[in-house]
Amino acid sequence: MSNSAKEIEEVLATQDEEFRHWIQEHHQHEERLALLAQKSTLSIDEELEEKHLKKRKLFLKDQMAARIRGYETRAAHA
Repeated sequence: MSNSAKEIEEVLATQDEEFRHWIQEHHQHEERLALLAQKSTLSIDEELEEKHLKKRKLFLKDQMAARIRGYETRAAHA
């Protein structure tokens, strides 16, 4: 992530409640995935949870990236 995008992320994290929620949820999924990764074997339920968490985490990352791009576009036109 570029410095500009990182700065925008920090601004959005303080000003945009939905964006802040996405960051928190993304972080929670990272923590849970780290715990699952520590296990030597996963149950079927844990494997399904892992797949779901990875998909959701990617979705959240895409949402945050789109919001950052939108912010950059609005700032460029201001």
